[in-house]
Amino acid sequence: MNSKNKLVLTLFLLVTILSSCSEEWLEPKPLSFYAPENVYIDEAGFEALMVTMRKDIKSEFYSERGPISNEHAMSDLGVPGAQSNNVVKDFVQVLTPAGDGGSHNFPGKLFNLAYNSIRNANVMVSRIDNVNWETEEIRNRLMASAYFYRAYWYYRLVNSYGDVPFIGEEITGPKLDFFTHSRWTILDKIQEDLEWGVNWLPESAEPGALTKGAGAHLLAKIALANLDFDGAIAAASQVIDGPYELMTTRFGIHASDPSRNIFWDLHRLDNVNDPANTETILSVIDRFEDPVGAKTDGSRLPRVYNPAWWHSRNRDSSGGPGTVADGLQYDTLFRGNGNCRPTPYYLYEIWDYENDMRRSDNNWVEWYEIIYNNPGSPDFGLPINRDNFAVAIDTFQHSYSFPHYKTFVPEQDPAANPSGGNGDQYVFRLAETYLLRAEARFWKGDLAGAAIDLNTIRQRAGALPVTAGEIDIDVIFDERARELFTEEPRHGEMIRASYIMAKQGINGYTLDNFSEKNWFYDRVMRTNVFFQINLKWGQQSYNIAPHNALWPIPETVISENTLGKINQNEGYTGASQNVPPLESIQ
Repeated sequence: MNSKNKLVLTLFLLVTILSSCSEEWLEPKPLSFYAPENVYIDEAGFEALMVTMRKDIKSEFYSERGPISNEHAMSDLGVPGAQSNNVVKDFVQVLTPAGDGGSHNFPGKLFNLAYNSIRNANVMVSRIDNVNWETEEIRNRLMASAYFYRAYWYYRLVNSYGDVPFIGEEITGPKLDFFTHSRWTILDKIQEDLEWGVNWLPESAEPGALTKGAGAHLLAKIALANLDFDGAIAAASQVIDGPYELMTTRFGIHASDPSRNIFWDLHRLDNVNDPANTETILSVIDRFEDPVGAKTDGSRLPRVYNPAWWHSRNRDSSGGPGTVADGLQYDTLFRGNGNCRPTPYYLYEIWDYENDMRRSDNNWVEWYEIIYNNPGSPDFGLPINRDNFAVAIDTFQHSYSFPHYKTFVPEQDPAANPSGGNGDQYVFRLAETYLLRAEARFWKGDLAGAAIDLNTIRQRAGALPVTAGEIDIDVIFDERARELFTEEPRHGEMIRASYIMAKQGINGYTLDNFSEKNWFYDRVMRTNVFFQINLKWGQQSYNIAPHNALWPIPETVISENTLGKINQNEGYTGASQNVPPLESIQ
């Protein structure tokens, strides 16, 4: 593939229906039944495109190395464990412009996924007025949906990469003159789009489809990122005052099990779209019974976050392997791999063990509760003893506590390794809406209002209330960690808060030296012991610098854009060639 074609493929900007462009895209071909001109002619055609955009969001959640798990693995909550083992010699090497989307080089993975879906949204935006719609309501609902999906991905991009190119229309041919836009310009645009679009989304819809609640929740996040705190409060309040309620009573598939609690019920994937669940705002759908192509290989939640307790490195008193990948424990704790190794900060330091139901014994598995399950071991049936490990560092991937209530996802396929089966997952749920409003109130100086929202979440968990005087941004993100682990794009939400502080000049942070001093880096270094001690594990060394707050733009995107200028983030190779980003969108 020549260099020009490679850029087009990288940005996913040529129109196709079911796949990205191929090497033969220059060859003239007759229009098929599936050509855009034959598909996007009525409501059914555009609805089919919306199904594709739903699937794009689904790609965030169902993968061992998907964007959401990577967000946790580059934050205060975790680091990559097995994720990059034997692939890079130094952790920082993962965060290089060469990481353009391979299975382990995660910075480019989100970039490619986002622009692929933005392409789909732009097809709808550009073609929607080629149809004579029966009613304005149909046309505007579809346009609002396109605006939502486009805004979703730009929100993700500007909170991972900062300034990026804004593409707002369908690209129907080769284009090599992209330019970087200011993060703030993009936020203005997508906020304006959603402020219009929310009014045209339906009040209710089938699971996985968009509603006013989903639109308003995303609008609250965007307004918050854009320092429109009143707008964020208004959008969040629209959701909170709508047809949603926090779940406080037992429900769903395990409701009759007295050993469990409401948080166990809330995080069963079978319960995400249970009609009794009034907390779900937006979800992604994944059912084992669906045909191949419509379902994923599974959630992989236990694979990502649980330890590899079954590995032979869990030695017994004889020095032999005390655990095996077999038996009841294997089918219950699953084949964890520690792709995202949680930090002690998340596992232990932020919890009120006595009161917080989210950290109750029946929701978690502690490392010392896992037993030797190898029938041939002299310690069979006894708790694992870390003193038997060959080297202490083996506990890093193979022995740590974990939130079983978040990662208990049985495998439906009896032939598959138990790594996390199919099931629906949350994109937005009401608990986060309260936390968004709490943060917006905090930035406005309404500490009493922020305390009310935080305590609404804490009261459900049985945790002690916080006072207005105790609230700061760290307290709010501590609560987000307790409530939204495995769910939120953690890195991006921390970057959002970092930009808010920098733009307001809080605590010495500024936009001018964001790559040298930012809240994200400072908080990570305060809370993530693996970075503090520069942990060395195998070929890896866990290092982080202030400029790693923003991920690098894939170098192929920059180098192949021969007629324009896409900037690289400061601190990465190529940033010296940057030009001022565009401040307006044509």
